[in-house]
Formats: sequence, C-alpha cells, structure tokens
Amino acid sequence: MTAIAVVGSQWGDEGKGKITDFLSKDAAMAVRSNGGNNAGHTIEIGDKTFKMRLIPSGIFAAKNGAVIGNGVVINPEVMFGELDNLEKEGIDISGLKISNRAHVIMPYHILQDTYQEEAKGDKKIGTTKNGIGPCYMDKASRIGIRVCDLLERDTFEEKLRTSLAEKNALFTKVYGKPELKFEDIFEKYLEYGQKMKKYVTDTSVVVNNALDNDEKVLFEGAQGVMLDIDEGTYPYVTSSNTISGGIASGIGMGANRLDTVIGVCKAYTTRVGEGPFPTELLDEVGDRIRETAHEYGTVTGRPRRVGWFDSVALRHAKRVAGINALSLNLLDVFSGFDKIKICTAYELDGEKIDYYPASLKELYRCKPVYEELPAWEEDITNVKTWEDLPENAKKFLNRVSELVGVPLVTVSVGPDREQTIVLKNPWEM
Repeated sequence: MTAIAVVGSQWGDEGKGKITDFLSKDAAMAVRSNGGNNAGHTIEIGDKTFKMRLIPSGIFAAKNGAVIGNGVVINPEVMFGELDNLEKEGIDISGLKISNRAHVIMPYHILQDTYQEEAKGDKKIGTTKNGIGPCYMDKASRIGIRVCDLLERDTFEEKLRTSLAEKNALFTKVYGKPELKFEDIFEKYLEYGQKMKKYVTDTSVVVNNALDNDEKVLFEGAQGVMLDIDEGTYPYVTSSNTISGGIASGIGMGANRLDTVIGVCKAYTTRVGEGPFPTELLDEVGDRIRETAHEYGTVTGRPRRVGWFDSVALRHAKRVAGINALSLNLLDVFSGFDKIKICTAYELDGEKIDYYPASLKELYRCKPVYEELPAWEEDITNVKTWEDLPENAKKFLNRVSELVGVPLVTVSVGPDREQTIVLKNPWEM
C-alpha cells in the first residue's frame, strides 16, 4: 500500500491526529486536503502536547514533511503562529509544502462568519467563527484570493480592492457594521505572502510524483464524515467535503490513487455545535464520559455533546467515504463502567430503520435502538496486545466491527502514540 487516507467517521474530534501521527512514521509525506483552522488535532509525544489547527499532524514524523493541499483554506496568522511554536519545540518544519492554489482566509471572512451567526440567532449553525465558510463561499463565487495571488503585488491589490468593496457593502448595508480599510490589510498580507513563499509550490505535482515513485503517502482529513457538506447533517456541517472523495479534488489527483481509507472513531460518539444527535446522552452517564475523556473542543474549548456509539451513522460513513479499515480510540474510557450501549438501528415513527435519513425533521424523530453489553473493571491503559485486553472489551470491539462491517486495524487505550494496539498494519493491507 502506498496511499492511505485517514478520515473521521463521526462528527470530528475522533482522534485522527493521533492515528495520523502514528502512521506517518512510516510515510514519506503527510498530506491535508480540506478544512481550515476550525479543525483541531491534539498530538501527545512523550511529555509534550501539541494542539494543531492547520499544520498537518504528520509534520512530526513523515520523512519528507507535510503538505497543505489546494482544498485547504489558510489563515496565515494562525499558520505562522503554529510554525513558530513548532520551531521553539525543536520540530523540523523545513519540509512543509503549501499549495499555490489554496485559498486564503482574509480578515473580512472572519467578520462575515461572526455577523452571519449573530444574525441567525436561535437558528445559528454553531460555527467556530474562524471564517471558514465565507472563504469557501468566495471560492465558489470565484472572487477568492489564493496563495499565488499573495505573491503578485498587482494581482493581490486588484483582487483585494474588488472583494473589499463587496464585503464593505455587505457589512454596512446588511449588518450595520463599520467598513474595513484597504490599507489595514494590504501590506500585512503581502508580507505574509513573502514569508510563505519558500514553502509554496504546486503540491499536486509533489504528491503525484511521490505516488508515481511508490512512496508511502498519508492523507489526513479534517472534521468527520457526518460534517461533510454533501453527506453530513446539512446544514449543520462544515463547508468542505470531508469524505475520502474530497481528497482527490483537495489535492489534485485521481480518486483511484487511494488504496486504503481508515475511518477513525471513538468507542462512543461526540459532536460539537448544533444539529441532530440521535444517541446523545443528557444525563450523568454522558457527563461521566465527557469528564473522563476530557471532551472539550481543541479550538473552542466548548464542551462536546456525548452519546453512545452509533453504528447507523458509521455504516453511512463507511458507504459514502469508502471506509475499508476502522481505527477505534478511547476504549479506556469505559474501564469501570457497568455496561455499554451500541445503537444498532433507529426507530422512526414506529418503524425500525437502519439508514441515516437526510431530513432533519425525520432525524429529530429517530429513536435509537440499543444493544447492551457488559463493560470491564480493569485499567487497560498499559495493555499492548489484543490478547491482554479484557474479554468484555474484545466482545465490544468485535461487535462494533461486525455492525459496521469493517475490520479493526488499531485500537487506542490512551492518548500517547505508544498506547496503540495494532491489529493489522494498514501499510501492509
């Protein structure tokens, strides 16, 4: 296998960063294809914790560095803040490559995101207000500013003046907010462009050349399948394609180049923000899982909504993202529990269904059908092999794999890279 994609199979925050970091030690490069700094990854290496929002997690271990593809939207201020922190910790960032076709998040995108959410009131989406959606809106409207534009003074000036005129009209006439000044943005972002220049290249060429040379390339996704703009719980989704199909367009390569798609999931389910959540726990059990697993957003610090494992949603993710391997995290959270529940189907208006409805009204009426399994008392955080897991933990894992219809390749029993039980090496599948 030379091309492996790691995608979130739930609503994001599944621990993709850890699995990406774990797999990237054998990879030539790690590549990110979508999203922006609204997607947080926490990487624990030894006694150090790194909270990443934009730089690919594979920067720590991939032999030839990390790639930010054209499908990513880049906030230069956030990116350089992360790079500075990495350098201070002694991490080599010289291998970073940034697509010249990636779009840039501008100050007005962040304000537009904030104003839109405020105007929606109770009907807000629950965005992180980092300007991700408005940047993708401008991309689709063909008025976006790309990385290559920052490198050309005349081009950038023309595009910024055009975009700013449109945004200021929106801010003043629709939202009753003050205008932004051209002078406050232009020179600052030109400087970002010059600072970025040494990393900028045609990353499609870089990645395709690596694949042509049979090098191992790891693709890391942002968010999760259930937040995909097309396949997720629309409109409570992100603004890009988080499924594996989005990798092809977000990098500039053929979809047939992917060998393995690993779906990362938790032993339970979480989501941040608004939207339907059939297995959500609004009781002391949910609180216990949240506190035990420290389920608070990497970017926002918001408490995550918690629920039992939802195999209906996972089967949906498997189908639309082509998941053929499963990586399950946070199994250790259930040590000391009496029982664990798995949602095997939904009940919709008295009828049992095993598909994920597109209609939000139907989703809100769905009641989870649960199967109950016994938990275990043992602390499993130091377990290194499948054989040493408690029998009830094995039964739970086997049942998850059976219900989703995908084999498990790794199981995590703690946050550290070394707390990963490898059942099958994805590079050898």
